[in-house]
Amino acid sequence: MQKYAVYYLVILLSTMLLSSCQAVETIFKAGMWWAFILVIGGCALIFWILSKFKK
Repeated sequence: MQKYAVYYLVILLSTMLLSSCQAVETIFKAGMWWAFILVIGGCALIFWILSKFKK
C-alpha cells in the first residue's frame, strides 16, 4: 500500500494545484506531441519498409 501512496499524493496535488482548464490543456499538449512523434515514426517506418522491397 505504501507504493501507491505516492501516486495518490501526486493525483491529489495535481487536482488541487491545476485548474481543470490547465489540466486539459496539459493533456492536449502531450497528446499533440505524441501524435507528431507517432506520425513521423510511422512515415519513417513505411519508407524503410518500402526501401527494403525495392532491393
